[in-house]
Amino acid sequence: DDYMFALDRHRARVADHFNGLIASPEDEQDQEPGREAVLWGDGLSLESLEGLGYRNAAETLEQLQELHRSPRVMTLQAEGKERLEQFMPQLLRACADIDDPDLALARVLPLVVSVVRRSAYLVLLMENPPALRELVTLCGASPWISEQMARHPVLLDEFLDSGSLYSAPDKTLLQEELQQQVARLATDDLEAQMDALRYFKASHVLRVAASELSGRLPLMQVSDKLTWIAEVILDQVLAVAWADLTRKYGEPRRDSEGYGFAIFGYGKLGGVELGHGSDLDLVFVSDAARQGVTDGERSIDNTVFYTRLGQRMIHILETRMALGQLYEIDMRLRPSGESGMLVSTVQGFSSYQQESAWTWEHQALVRARFVGGDPAVASKVEQVRAEILCQDRDEDELAAEVVKMRRRMREHLLPNEDAKEGEFHLKQGTGGIVDIEFMVQYAV
Repeated sequence: DDYMFALDRHRARVADHFNGLIASPEDEQDQEPGREAVLWGDGLSLESLEGLGYRNAAETLEQLQELHRSPRVMTLQAEGKERLEQFMPQLLRACADIDDPDLALARVLPLVVSVVRRSAYLVLLMENPPALRELVTLCGASPWISEQMARHPVLLDEFLDSGSLYSAPDKTLLQEELQQQVARLATDDLEAQMDALRYFKASHVLRVAASELSGRLPLMQVSDKLTWIAEVILDQVLAVAWADLTRKYGEPRRDSEGYGFAIFGYGKLGGVELGHGSDLDLVFVSDAARQGVTDGERSIDNTVFYTRLGQRMIHILETRMALGQLYEIDMRLRPSGESGMLVSTVQGFSSYQQESAWTWEHQALVRARFVGGDPAVASKVEQVRAEILCQDRDEDELAAEVVKMRRRMREHLLPNEDAKEGEFHLKQGTGGIVDIEFMVQYAV
């Protein structure tokens, strides 16, 4: 993971922290004679933990002893062991300052296990006690953050600056920061571009979570911030995929200067309601001439080009790398669903919505929203959307169709709704969030 440091905007600051590293163990012991020994290793005792305020000291002691005896620790080189011996007492004291020190420590220990052989991360935290305190505080408050940190220790760098950690920028600033990060990368280095996008997402989602937990970001704005992150990423993914394909095939012939390609978000993305684990419901629409071809030496049909553009975008978004996926993508809301073309033309989209779409597909249009790509294409799709949503309908027939579809959804997603008396499924239960959404869509 160390190579990932080169991808983010903190590279220079991280290098500064690694230049001096740490004082020797002898120097530490001279400053606090005998104190370190009782907070790690064979000298660690129940009394030491209780003295720090650990309430479940016996269980915590067992966890620490298990780590100390683990093969990962026992087989460490001398330098790694020395760093761990210096780090663990600092960690135990930092956790002791939290309301529930046992829980905080239990959530940080998986991170320690994941970086114990890359002890430069431990040095980073030892040299920055405020960063260690922020890490312990947030992990103690959120199992999600602790899991992210254990999986992606490179994010520890975000804790060096509490000012940026607890800030969740608006969309314009997000766009500027991402452009700065990718500007120094070769445009034809697809893997580096994908790595940079994943670090960008992981770091900013961490900032949103930290800001939410600290009370600096109102709950109603969390979904806004997460949605903006996704939109900025989608724009860059389109740019990367476009550059990659046009190098091979040239550009498709089209009437405008734009991509001739628009991305529409449905569901939570379209409704600006993304959560931390949301996938992206997307629909791709193009407006290039069907008979047109690209202008490169390896010329291909426009239809083939835009299909490959959509496929390349999904590849960039879903490929698992060191920092995981960007997003899981759901394309089932496109015309004709999974059996339909990956990228529809504007005319094809219009014809389907007017002639073949089910009522529930028109309901989905309520939250459909342009989220990236060519505004000229988007305006044509928006016109189709407005025509569909504003057409005359028989209210009784519409109500029956909406209720029928909702009943089918509930039977599929919540087959045993009444199995446990007294429990209520907030999203899918009768009178829950989805019922409210369906009523709003019916009203629209």
